[in-house]
Amino acid sequence: MSAVKRESAGGVRGWRPATEEALYGPSGFYRRPEGPAGHFRTSVHASPLFAGAVARLLCLVDEALAHPAGLAFVDMGAGRGELATGVLKALPAEVASRARGYAVERAARPAGLHHRIEWLPEPPPGVTGLLFANEWLDNVPLDVAQVDAEGTARLVLVRENGTESLGEPVAGAEAEWLERWWPLTGTPGSPLPLPEAPDGPPPPEDVRPPAAGLQGPAHGSHGSHGSHGQAAEGLRAEIGLPRDAAWAAAVASLGRGLAVAVDYVHFAGARPPFGTLTGFKEGRETAPVPDGSCDITAHVALDACALPGARLLSQREALGALGVSGERPSLSLASTDPTAYVRALAGAGEAAELTARGGLGDFGWLLQPVGIPDPLPGGEQPST
Repeated sequence: MSAVKRESAGGVRGWRPATEEALYGPSGFYRRPEGPAGHFRTSVHASPLFAGAVARLLCLVDEALAHPAGLAFVDMGAGRGELATGVLKALPAEVASRARGYAVERAARPAGLHHRIEWLPEPPPGVTGLLFANEWLDNVPLDVAQVDAEGTARLVLVRENGTESLGEPVAGAEAEWLERWWPLTGTPGSPLPLPEAPDGPPPPEDVRPPAAGLQGPAHGSHGSHGSHGQAAEGLRAEIGLPRDAAWAAAVASLGRGLAVAVDYVHFAGARPPFGTLTGFKEGRETAPVPDGSCDITAHVALDACALPGARLLSQREALGALGVSGERPSLSLASTDPTAYVRALAGAGEAAELTARGGLGDFGWLLQPVGIPDPLPGGEQPST
């Protein structure tokens, strides 16, 4: 039986089906009228500089495609269409005349969205252009595993009120994924390295933090120590197999062009020992409770998602290559053109937030070219 259908009596089930219903069911979190922006900010909401940078990336894809008659921008997990709207608005006139937006989202189409943006439940098949998934994969539901007192990795079951218990041992393809990408061995008491200090002020509370900021389990359990190479009680992992499949399907929908996933990320060899599952509500982090009242999210193992020919880099590196810089304007501009100086200073502040160490700048970008060379500067030699 697949994990998504696995459920035991008494309303207890795995985190994957529980999250699926809590986020996307008839009364799910992402179907609420306020949308994600009512509870947290992504890079899209932080500054229009982000949409401008994505528009420049779409122009690079357009060049690599030799300027096709029809150029698609596919926004995965589109929220209320903010990114697609901003990208189309930021395009040069010649490119905009050939471009069409596709917003992929389960919620209903918002009123007033521009007619050039098509609203779809799944990505359109065979289009040519840029598929962009900004903080989409972190909301693809997955199951959670935890090591019991005997050293066995078991599925974590959860009730609607958030109370957890351990279920059956992880087996099959899920166990194989854990063994390859997130082996539950080691000593849970070993701390993770602290994140680097940010370049500027800390990110606002309603910006979801990168993986490096999480040092232990959300529920406070520290587990017992195990010997080297042996599973230790209390270690947890999020089984990323559904996200790998979701990303592969999204990439396969693209005829030619570039697929990009942007998310908070961790990598093999430095996985958080107690996982990253958490909730967000009204701008603040909260306990993940699968009752539809909050966002339920977990960081993404983008290295597991990557297909052959992909490139992984930080948002700081990607936006820098696309011309987003937090460098302050010269003071001489303040005396010659005060209005321009104020605009440039505000833009530098927004750019600094988008690229800050310890904040949005630490998000991961996964670039997957489809039938073209990697168009981002420095991408001539892509690698996984």
